[in-house]
Order: sequence, then C-alpha cells, then structure tokens
Amino acid sequence: MNKNYYAVLMAGGVGSRFWPISTSENPKQFHDMLGTGDTLIQKTFKRLNKFVPKENILILTNERYNDLVLEQLPLVKQEQVVLEPAMRNTAPCILYAALKIQKQNPDAVMIVAPSDHWIEDESAFAKDVEACFDKCEKEDVLCTLGIKPTFPNTGFGYIEFEKGSTEGLKKVNQFREKPDYDTAKEFLAQGNFLWNAGIFMWSVKTIVNAFKNYQPTQYALFEKGMSVYNTSTEQEFINENYPKAENISIDYAILEQSKSIYVKPATFDWNDLGTWGSLYDKLDKDEDNNAVVNSQVLSQDAKGNMIRSPKGKVVVVDGLNDYIIVDKEDVLLIYPKSKEQDIKQVLTKVKDKFGKQYT
Repeated sequence: MNKNYYAVLMAGGVGSRFWPISTSENPKQFHDMLGTGDTLIQKTFKRLNKFVPKENILILTNERYNDLVLEQLPLVKQEQVVLEPAMRNTAPCILYAALKIQKQNPDAVMIVAPSDHWIEDESAFAKDVEACFDKCEKEDVLCTLGIKPTFPNTGFGYIEFEKGSTEGLKKVNQFREKPDYDTAKEFLAQGNFLWNAGIFMWSVKTIVNAFKNYQPTQYALFEKGMSVYNTSTEQEFINENYPKAENISIDYAILEQSKSIYVKPATFDWNDLGTWGSLYDKLDKDEDNNAVVNSQVLSQDAKGNMIRSPKGKVVVVDGLNDYIIVDKEDVLLIYPKSKEQDIKQVLTKVKDKFGKQYT
C-alpha cells in the first residue's frame, strides 16, 4: 500500500433520525444497521483499509465514544483516535487531523470520509479515490466525490460543475445548498449537478494552506499546537484550545471560498443512510414490500413497512402500511414513514417527558 495515503474517518455524529436505535450514548455508526454482521464504522474502516494502511487511518470522534471505537476497531491504536472535547462541526476537526498528519508525513494525501455511508462496489470506490489522490499529489487542488442524482432530492446539497468538461475530474463552479423540489428538478434538467456526498480528498499541504488563507484565526489557533501533536501532551493542548475554535463546517470555511476544487462523479452505488427511509430503500424487501432487520415477521395486510427488532424476535403486524416499526429494549417506535423527518422533534418530546435515559 502507498504509505503516503491517509484517511480521516468521521465518527462523531449522533444520528438522531435513527432513534431509538441510535442514541447520544451509542450512535448509529456503532450499530449493524443493515443486519450484515458489521457495524457501519467497521464496514467503513474495512473499505478504507483496502487502499490505506491501517496505521494511517485516523478515527475522528467525540471523546465519549473513545471506548466504542477501540472495542469495534481492534486494529486501531489509541493514538489513531482523534478525540474532540467539544462539538465544533467539521472544519476544526479536519484542520486538527490534517496538522497531525502533516507533522507525521508532509507528503501525505488524505481522504475525509463519513463513517455511516453505505457503498456496495468498494473496488470502484477505491479507484475513484485513487484518481483524486493522483491529482492531489500533482496539483494544489481540493477534490470531492459527487453522486449522480437519480431523482430531485431536497435532502442533499448539490455540486455544480463546469459544463462541457469531458475529463474524469470536473472543475467545480459552486456548492449549492439543499434546494426546494422545483429547484432540484431544474438542477437535474441542467445535467451538471451532483449530490454532495461529503467525501473529500486533498494533500495535507493544500488543505493546511487553504485554512491559512481562508480561516487564518482558526489556523493560528491549531498551529500553536504543532510542537505537541503526536506526543503525550497533545490532548492537554486540545482540551484547552479546541473549545475556542469557531463552530463552522468545512463547506462554509473552505469549499465555498476555494477556486481550485474538482469533483469526480462516483462510479459506485451510494446511500448516506441518514434516515429510516433511506435504510428502507437500501434493504431487500419481502413479498409485501416490507424491509426487515433481525425480526421474524408475520404480516397481514401490512405493506411498505420498515421493521427492526432485537435479533430473532417475532413481530406481528396487521393493517399497517408505510410505517417505521422499531423495537428496542426500553423503547418501541411506531411512526409513519412520511413523517420520518419529525423524529428529531419526537426525541425532544420523549426527553422532556420521560428523561434523557431514553434518548
């Protein structure tokens, strides 16, 4: 494997739209959401480890998930787990990780990848990433992978690239916010828009310089720690200084300002597994179009449901169509799929009425 290849696996999110399985203490990336035998973070680590040496994969997560990471990824050493003492969005943690990698290997190129995506053709994924790595090693550019839209989705941001570009990597014109339905239809009709999957590649030199140019205050804060990164006193510096970082995403901090961004249309199937509905779309269905994880289901006049329970539990459903049915030890959720975006609000109501132990 190429020793200059590094990966930053983003695993700090809570995934509240997958409640009640995903909770603040044990979020979705640490669960086997599809019933495959691997949790999402395990699956992502194995995918990256096919072309990135295992010792070059950093796990970026909140300090409360440190033990979960080490338990689920036995190949990872403690020094590879980059712990955030406070939630500060994606820009600060990416800069922090990039500086750590740069100190270790100034020639490194890195991929930033979420821990909760589902990608089936992993060989195609590796080829797409390596094509971006190749460009990043030769030029001072930032690269991303874009997903070819299959319908006018209003839940994703979009990447607009230059029309007429025939090469594999296309120059990005701009990043576009999540659109309304009519705007999303226009994007698809124009033909030069891709879904933003949040998968990024760059050399450490290029991304650090981008922060220096576009986020000088943020850069100065983290650059002060260069002498202690990858040492025993690193965490002490981070605990003191990380909470001072601006709460800002990498999109706003860097990507929307840089003029040297390229996108590669992905050649692999992709699902962001952001909601129960997206999980339903990904899973195989039974003869009644129900998607089932772990359960043994007896259904009568019940179609289009997402059903999940503890392994082997018998679930009997009669007269329910297009529902999310999730049974956990202390919580049972029976909720219309059409209202899945409201699960975050339900979570707040449950916390207010019954206490945070259920959330």
